[in-house]
Amino acid sequence: MKVFAENRKARTSYEFLEFFEAGIVLTGAETKSIRNGGISIIDAFASLEDEEVLIREMNIEPYKYAELIDYDPKTPRKLLLHKKEIKRLIGLTSTKGLTLIATKVFEQNGFIKIELALAKGKKNIDKRRKITDKRIKKEIRDLK
Repeated sequence: MKVFAENRKARTSYEFLEFFEAGIVLTGAETKSIRNGGISIIDAFASLEDEEVLIREMNIEPYKYAELIDYDPKTPRKLLLHKKEIKRLIGLTSTKGLTLIATKVFEQNGFIKIELALAKGKKNIDKRRKITDKRIKKEIRDLK
């Protein structure tokens, strides 16, 4: 499994509750661009519209050898999930404070897939508490 992009920043801002794996509808030039490392999922999130899941704010750079006219690198792209998973996600994301965040784009059996996490936003006090806990553990470890 080759990982093309990872959203490490999301771990500090969100608490992950559950993970989902989905396929992405792409053109050939987009696939080649992703395989060359031309993808960023820093601000990417999934939205549910008309029983379809769309990934938004995922940036795929244009493939330099393709003749693309009016190419938008941040256009919403459809995700491929089973109907039962989509209905379950609709129920889960209707809960206040839960969202779908893109955590990883990878290749599996020749297909480019995306890992989504059902996430709940962390508050600033939770982030500070985690930092102080790390610092205290490090100090204790250094004293030994």
